[in-house]
Amino acid sequence: MKKKANIINKIYKNRKIFISDLQNFATQLEVFISKIDNNKKEENLKYPLRDFFKKTFYKNNAINTRDNFDFVIHDDKTDKSNVAVIIETKTPNSIEMITEQNIDAKSMYQVLLYYLQERIINKNNDIKHIVITNFYEWFIFDAGDFENLFYENKELTKQFDTWHRNEKTSSSTKLFYNEIAPKYIKQVEHLLEYTYVDIKNINTKINGIDSKPAKPLIDLYKIFSPEFLLKQSYINDSNTLNKEFYFELLYIIGLEERNKGGTKIIERSKKENGSLIENLISTIELEERYGEIENLDKYGDNKNEQIENIALELSILWVNRILFLKLLEAQLITYQNNNADYKFLNIETIRDYRELNKLFFAVLAEKPHNRPDNLKEKFKTIPYLNSSLFEISALERQAVRISSLTDQHKLPLFNKTVLENHYNSSLPILEYFFSFLDAYDFTSVGTGEIQEKQKNLINASVLGLIFEKINGYKEGSFFTPGYITMYICRKTIRNAIVQKFREAGYKKAHCFDDLDDLIEDRKKANKIINSIKLCDPAVGSGHFLVSALNEIIAIKSELGILQYKNGKRIKNYRAEVFNDELIITDNETDEIFSYNLSKKGNQIKEKQDLQEAIFHEKESLIENCIFGVDININSVNICRLRLWIELLKSSYYKIVETNNEISQQLETLPNIDINIKQGNSLVSKFALNGNGIQKQSNAMRKKMRLATRKYKEQIIIYKSTNDKLTKKNAEKEIDRIKKDFAKIVNPTDEDYKNLQNLRTELLNKQSQNSVLMTTEDKKIWKHKLNTLPLKIEELEKQYKKKLKTLYTHALEWRFEFPEVLDENGNFEGFDLIVGNPPYIEHK
Repeated sequence: MKKKANIINKIYKNRKIFISDLQNFATQLEVFISKIDNNKKEENLKYPLRDFFKKTFYKNNAINTRDNFDFVIHDDKTDKSNVAVIIETKTPNSIEMITEQNIDAKSMYQVLLYYLQERIINKNNDIKHIVITNFYEWFIFDAGDFENLFYENKELTKQFDTWHRNEKTSSSTKLFYNEIAPKYIKQVEHLLEYTYVDIKNINTKINGIDSKPAKPLIDLYKIFSPEFLLKQSYINDSNTLNKEFYFELLYIIGLEERNKGGTKIIERSKKENGSLIENLISTIELEERYGEIENLDKYGDNKNEQIENIALELSILWVNRILFLKLLEAQLITYQNNNADYKFLNIETIRDYRELNKLFFAVLAEKPHNRPDNLKEKFKTIPYLNSSLFEISALERQAVRISSLTDQHKLPLFNKTVLENHYNSSLPILEYFFSFLDAYDFTSVGTGEIQEKQKNLINASVLGLIFEKINGYKEGSFFTPGYITMYICRKTIRNAIVQKFREAGYKKAHCFDDLDDLIEDRKKANKIINSIKLCDPAVGSGHFLVSALNEIIAIKSELGILQYKNGKRIKNYRAEVFNDELIITDNETDEIFSYNLSKKGNQIKEKQDLQEAIFHEKESLIENCIFGVDININSVNICRLRLWIELLKSSYYKIVETNNEISQQLETLPNIDINIKQGNSLVSKFALNGNGIQKQSNAMRKKMRLATRKYKEQIIIYKSTNDKLTKKNAEKEIDRIKKDFAKIVNPTDEDYKNLQNLRTELLNKQSQNSVLMTTEDKKIWKHKLNTLPLKIEELEKQYKKKLKTLYTHALEWRFEFPEVLDENGNFEGFDLIVGNPPYIEHK
């Protein structure tokens, strides 16, 4: 018999709980324990137990006896609903009670009988837990284990059925307890796991938020909660949309969700002028910058549609930045042991849009010593992150900067606002937005602590889900739930890794489980896994890529090859994926690893090294293994944001010397944005076979090899530099080389060449002057102008139809992602294509 190690879901175990809830739990627990001390009769103790459950978590669940069961908790408020928890009670000193050393006791036989009756006779497959308790000690068994070890045992169920139908010597429970149950329990006792708690000496004293109640009390609270006993979902479940946050965020932006034809879509809400989009639209119109924006046709078919879509793109960009800053603020406060001095995203610090503009471009985009003198002290706690997220975008240069927005508009509070006890019925949008965000908890990984105010957790996965919906502006969208991305990534990546090892000479690797015994060289194994190339051709919010990133790190940990920067293996910690989140756990204590600085500003070296190792592991995989494409620039920006957030979760402080002064600075983020491209993955202007270079002359092949080498060099410079000028120069050089690629490689697809010829002919006809034409020539000229567009349209349809069957080769991927080019510039392909529609294995 063994105690279950991971008794609570890792994510839920580290969810913060509200002090008022914990205080109520402690009070009711103390009352219940006092009743146990004063009364030793089992029947008399059932009523206090029922009161304890009702006054803590289960006021909306029926709790009573059922048939021979001492106690059951139903999954609803009526006793006609399914039984979710079966509880067998014994007196504190009963010899029928199981112990940690021995489960060969009547109480175990009883719960087995009750479980089989409920499962087989009542056909209830909603049982969550089976509990045996003497009111002090609690043994909690997962019903899933009973399902696998008992219900799936055909011999046992046959014995039970025969006994139940009175076909044995006796149908009494005594026969079942003495002659049936012991045999089958004995067979599986070494496999049967349980959660064990003893409440007798639990410390129930709490003296406010800073009292740091004993951890056993917090753990006990979570074990008795419906999230554990009834396996209910919890608020930071990455598959669950926080509707309150989602609808109010839409409102602040200036959008609303509507149902059209059975499909939920998001449209502009024109009710309130104070929203972000309405403020932005009026500013664009007022400043008359509309005519200066390049490629207006990509934003819509008319001026109103174009301005609206420009406003949406800028709004999402700015909201992205602000949400990233909220996550950064939460991270800094956690790292600095809840030091409130690291709060900066509030109206007292950032009074208006001009201040926010300075924060974006004069603070976050600049190293501390390069910031303007008047900002150095004010924003001294904010690190430089080297993120492209805080560089002025091309659209901002052409349209408007956030500093151009007016501060005079007020937005009425949302009718179901999260803001409590607010005396104003409306607020300036910036103050409203900051107050709204401050009503939620943005901590990436909790520490199971308590909090004074009831703040629901908003993590990166939930933000991704929300932005996936917002980004389906006007046409709706589909967000792939975490349990699907986890499953697809786990299956496909592990298969791809096995294939990689086989190609590297590990011929005995027939499945993933074989690798553990075959790997001897950690460095070589890491190199093999790091060579995998994975792409999502419709990346959306980047959910698949984040799941893939986490899965690869978990795989390395499982294989024992995850290592520190110095090459030593990480032994004392394991990385696992729970609920679509990467969790690092201490092997000895089973506690989730968290990084923060002590009061002296130091970190235990082992934890410091571990944080650095995970950061650089993520950095390397994002830079070299993960790629994405989307036709929607908003999706591209959101995906980049998700990947930056994943890195931010593992950021760490390093010692830096500047002007003879030593300080601790947060590690900068690499330029990972280049791996996520905007484009249509169903369209390509180059040959689809990827081998057009073979048809070129020796001189052309030489040019291609040279261009490929230069391209890869510039990509390395772009990703690694934190110098703005160097980055800009690399970006220009990359664009120049891409144009050279287009000159070197001649398209070999016949349909494409015919299409280009027709387009050229049409352009020539459109540029001709008909004044000097003869009547006959003008007639031919007009005929061509009328018929050529139709021919082009028909050929485009044919060409696109062909591309749909070959779309994984498209979007100039040979030229966008040099990592998948061989030395001759040929497209080698990705190891995996993932996403929606359902994943495609490329190799």
